[in-house]
Amino acid sequence: MLLEGFNSFLWLISTAMLVLAVVALIMAAVAREDAFRAAGKQTKPFWLIILGITVVVNLWVPIIFVQIAGLIATIVFFVDVRPALKAVTGGGNRRGGSSSDGPYGPYNGGR
Repeated sequence: MLLEGFNSFLWLISTAMLVLAVVALIMAAVAREDAFRAAGKQTKPFWLIILGITVVVNLWVPIIFVQIAGLIATIVFFVDVRPALKAVTGGGNRRGGSSSDGPYGPYNGGR
């Protein structure tokens, strides 16, 4: 019974790692090629290959230690590369203002 619960826990962790890797791969695929260069990160094909290998490993290699190596690459993408890409491309700020802008204009601290 304890082993069955542990196997369920490992399956849940493996599924979460697969989902994260697929999301990172999609984000890397839709990002612009020049944004990677402008952010000073590795190239887009590099990240597509690394994250693609991570997805394949998570799907077909049941060795948790190999999957953890892919998880580290995924975390590096989310923590380092993705914020740099967002900073270069504008980060989803569609109105063109600053991040401290309120609904009626810039917030200036009550001055």
